[in-house]
Amino acid sequence: MNYLRFAFRQLIKNPAFSLVAVFTLALGIGANTAIFSIVNAVLLRPLPYPDADRIMVLNESSGPKQDFSVALPDYFDWRNDSTTFEHLAATHPKSDAPLAKTKTKSAPHRWS
Repeated sequence: MNYLRFAFRQLIKNPAFSLVAVFTLALGIGANTAIFSIVNAVLLRPLPYPDADRIMVLNESSGPKQDFSVALPDYFDWRNDSTTFEHLAATHPKSDAPLAKTKTKSAPHRWS
């Protein structure tokens, strides 16, 4: 108990040191909370889909590190001929380029 009284007396005697110590602790706790929130949302929390561990990404490749998007006719062939997958869906890597031309730009056409 004497050590706590001594510590408080020292903090009261040196307000600048106390302010720096409290600020450092607050900054450390805040940074830790922010980093954990990001890691929790991105890595630890499961995807909001049923059977998320069964979701796969398929693409075509012409060699190591040369992956590219699947052509739309190839996707249709894969979707129609697939006996391995329950469902297939296509996306485009650019959010501003829909897969099919639509009259309104707000909703791209969905191929599935």
